[in-house]
This record gives sequence, C-alpha cells and structure tokens, in this order.
Amino acid sequence: MKKIIAASDSFKGSLGSMDVARAIERGVHRVFDSCRVHRIAIADGGEGTVQALVDSLHGEVIAVRVHDPLMRPVEALYGIVDHGRTAVIEMAAASGLPLLAEGERNPMTTTTRGTGEMMVDALRRGCRRLLIGIGGSATNDGGTGMLEALGLRMLDGKGNALPGTGASLAGIESIDSSGALEELAGVEIVVACDVANPFYGPSGAAHVFAPQKGATAPMVEQLDGGLRRFAGVVERTFGIDVQSIPGAGAAGGLGGALAAVLGARMMPGIDMVLEATGFADLLEGADLVITGEGRVDAQTAMGKAPSGVLRAARRAGVPVIAIGGEVERSAALDGEGFAGVFPILPGPSTLARAMEPEFAAANIERTVMQLMIFARNICSRQ
Repeated sequence: MKKIIAASDSFKGSLGSMDVARAIERGVHRVFDSCRVHRIAIADGGEGTVQALVDSLHGEVIAVRVHDPLMRPVEALYGIVDHGRTAVIEMAAASGLPLLAEGERNPMTTTTRGTGEMMVDALRRGCRRLLIGIGGSATNDGGTGMLEALGLRMLDGKGNALPGTGASLAGIESIDSSGALEELAGVEIVVACDVANPFYGPSGAAHVFAPQKGATAPMVEQLDGGLRRFAGVVERTFGIDVQSIPGAGAAGGLGGALAAVLGARMMPGIDMVLEATGFADLLEGADLVITGEGRVDAQTAMGKAPSGVLRAARRAGVPVIAIGGEVERSAALDGEGFAGVFPILPGPSTLARAMEPEFAAANIERTVMQLMIFARNICSRQ
C-alpha cells in the first residue's frame, strides 16, 4: 500500500471527522509505515460541515452576531477556507429549529434573516464563493428573510416593505432588488440539498416540512398559498420558474430563493464537500479509501457521506472500505459496492463505553491495523 485516503464522517457524539481520520492513519502506519495517508474530514452538508471543511482545508471559524428565527440576537459560527475566498455556512446556525423552544415553533413568524446576515458578513470579508448547507431549518419564509438581509425588499401592493416571514408571503406583490448588496455581483453560491421537494404543492415545503416546525393544518394551507404567490412574483421579476427547480422547497423554500433569485447551484451535500476538498484529484494513484460513520446501515446507502465517497471513488476505480461504530447489515448496504464493511467494536459493549472517544479511536486504529495486515498478506502472495 503506497497511498490511502482516510475520508470518514464523524462518529457523532464520540469523534469528529478529523479525529477518525487520524485514528485510521495510525492504524495504517502500524503496518505500512511509509504509506501516504491523506486525511479528509467530511460531512453530508448538514451539521458538522463547517468544521469538516475548516479542518480539511486549514481554514478558520468565524463568529458573527446575527438574528435567530425569531429575530433575537444570537452568535452564529461559519467557516472561511481557501485563503479567504470561500465561506462555509450552515443555515441552522442562525435559522435552525434547535434554536427554538418547543412552544416557540411557528413557521408563520420565523425568518431566515440570520442566514442572510451570515452571508453578508462573509461577502464583506471578501469571500467570492459561498457553500451553504440548508438542513435543519425552523422556517418557511421562502427565503425572503435571507433576501431581505441581502438588501432586497419584498413589497405589498402599496409599495410597503414586508418582513421576511411565512405570514408575509401572501402579501408580496413585487420585489425591489435595487438595494441588493453590491458584493453579490459575480459571487458563486453552492447549496447542499439532499431533497427534491418543489417550492409548493402537496410535496412542497409547507405540506411536507412545515408541520415539523410547528404549523397547524390551516397554517400549512396559508403557507403553501403564500409560496405559490411568491413563486409567481419571482417568475415575473426574474423570469425563472422556481417550482421547476428540484429541491426548491428545501428549508421552507430557502433553496428556491437561493437558486432562482441568486443563481445558486444545488447539489447533494456530500458532493459539495468532496468537490470543495478536491477529492477527485486526490483519488489519482490511490490504492484504497477508508470511510465510515458512527452507524453504518441501510440509511448509509441513501445519500449519506460514506455512500458519496463510494460513488466518487468507484468512478476512479479505487476500492472503498467502510467502518462503523455499529454495522447493521441490509440488502441496500450489501448492494452498494463497498469492498468491505466492518464494525470496530472488539466485542459486547455498552453504548456509553463504545462512544468514549479514546476507546472509539483505539478501536478504529486496531480495526484498520487488522485490515492492513490482511492486505499485506494478500499482496505478499501475489
């Protein structure tokens, strides 16, 4: 073995992505001490994406004061990588459901303004590329709060500016973009989106996701009607049919606003992360990729990070092994094409013990070492 790529998701609640990669590297070097191990921290575009890309690309984490979904001050973190040219933003840091207590959840009143404020901060720091994960939202405002923060105004029939909330969608008659932030010109925006829901309708943002955010049945109908109305305004103003964009309904319509109004490119979260890390180039000359996550099961085969790593590596003809704190066999997982899927636990264990960081790291190192011994023995017979 001359070159191995360690590209694992985090073992949530136990080890971060880069911690897993370091344990993999130690396991490899216990057998192949001269093997080059390229460590990459990965995520699927949701929680952990900022830290993964900051770790992989040697960036920095930025703290900025913005507004939460109910317009209260909150400190949000995002990353800057690529020598200051690229920002990595998780919308949930400013506009996420975990920021609200159970009784505060109401997509009629929540807003994505804080997400827009994070974008403004990044643009004013000189970033010309924004990578945005839009999972975990508390909102259904069609992205109007985000647009408002960027200087666009949603106007009613009398020319009055409306706040960027779900309730205000039904009153929007026009969009005034004359005050849009100058730094938006020429910026590249990539959105991590793993759903294909349209902007409105039975499978749209309001009907599918708003109930999870506190919407009652009447609210769902009102929000859906508002999104439908806003889509018409967007098409009249920008000539783009937001309803035809797969994933436009993600994050309560934020995906649609980013794509239709700001020209964002939508892609699966893991693909966005792999593209940002230059994974395709790293695969050249690699003998093996080792990936994984805390629990490897049928869900792994449905677009999660290890599955995305596998897809990219198979295109380059590089075999992939997956490891997990727990492995649940399934037909979907067996049919994915991994060269092997291995649990790291040496025997029965309590969950608390299995998730202890030092224990988990030692188990990863030992499992990888055993795999390398096997690989060495096979190679010596050829």
